[in-house]
Amino acid sequence: MNKKIIITGATGLIGRRLVNSLTKRGDHVIAFTRNIAKENEKIFPARRVIEWDYHNLDIWKDFLDGVDAVIHLAGANLAGRRWNKNYKKEIRDSRIISTRNLVKAISEVETKPKVFICSSATGYYGNGGNEEFDESSTCGNDFLAQLCKDWEAEAGKIEAFNVRRVSVRTGIVLSKEAGALKQMLPPFKLFLGGPLGNGRQWFPWIHVDDIVGIYLFLLDNNNMTGAVNASSPNPVTMKEFAQNLGNILHRPSIFTVPQFILKIVAGEIAGSINASLKVNPKKLLESGFEFKFKKLNETLEDLLLK
Repeated sequence: MNKKIIITGATGLIGRRLVNSLTKRGDHVIAFTRNIAKENEKIFPARRVIEWDYHNLDIWKDFLDGVDAVIHLAGANLAGRRWNKNYKKEIRDSRIISTRNLVKAISEVETKPKVFICSSATGYYGNGGNEEFDESSTCGNDFLAQLCKDWEAEAGKIEAFNVRRVSVRTGIVLSKEAGALKQMLPPFKLFLGGPLGNGRQWFPWIHVDDIVGIYLFLLDNNNMTGAVNASSPNPVTMKEFAQNLGNILHRPSIFTVPQFILKIVAGEIAGSINASLKVNPKKLLESGFEFKFKKLNETLEDLLLK
């Protein structure tokens, strides 16, 4: 049966692809966005586009009544600006307050959605060295880890209203359109590429097509609840990632970016960029989800050579 689905953050990398996939299979998608005039063209496949100010529930609350699912992807770009007190507050508020107000709005409508799927991040685990993390692992103690912990706690409050909740702990999404891979391409093409930091840190990557597939799987699989790790079952070290990328581009991978340089250039976010996260998508694997792209070299070939 076709579903009626609300998506926040529908103009982002994952959101745009998810809107397209849902629409193609016949679902009725309503996109919540902050600027209709600016963003409407980007999310054209959505059946309807609603202006969304997450502080003002009265404008959009009624649209939640009777939908089958809410997928909450919205949040300020972690790498949008250098972290300072004000931008860290924006990053936090855009996730915590928006989630809190979505849950509040859902609690007040008569016919509640069956599922609330909320984004999170593998940054939940902090910096773990060689430790492997599955969904039962404890939370880290840095800014991003505590943000994810609080974010998931706000999302979890929806369960009090008999709504299934999933928090998607997303790894580093690989796409040539945006994100980490796009940012790493220019230095490699200039023969200046190489790993960040010491290269030994684990890199929890995932192909953009697989993260979209995971959201569809979580939407349709009623047995999936709570936190779910969304990264490849074959994580690699940063050094291995850089070597694979260099091989695909026929470029060397010898120019490292030391942590202290990254700290000078990027500021506090450098700690999160260089965090070591060996993440195991245990719940997805046990539930039978099939990754399309399990190997990094196959992923990079698909994204860069096709």
